[in-house]
Amino acid sequence: QVQLVESGGGLVQPGGSLKLSCAASGKVVVFNAMGWYRQAPGKQRELVARITSGGKIDYPDSVKGRFTISRDVAKNTVYLQMNSLKPEDTAVYYCNAVLTLPLVPMDYWGKGTLVTVSS
Repeated sequence: QVQLVESGGGLVQPGGSLKLSCAASGKVVVFNAMGWYRQAPGKQRELVARITSGGKIDYPDSVKGRFTISRDVAKNTVYLQMNSLKPEDTAVYYCNAVLTLPLVPMDYWGKGTLVTVSS
């Protein structure tokens, strides 16, 4: 089965940068979309960035201009470069992958990596 494993989280100061990685393993598959979500305590999980197989990229206004999503198809890996980090970016960041099948859509999630932005 497919597994998504995130890495790169940690503690950074406001204004700092961090790069997250998400590597897919297991069944070889071309995902229709891959992206990043985050969830802070007391808040709902929210989209951070998403990239489709067609190259369409989505960012919410909260991260636009600061975060950049990219992918390495050969390595089946998606990245999230985070710059100018703010305390409100503190959350568990989850990798997500979507596979659209004829009858059943498949939604895969990593276990998350914690990003803490604090001085």
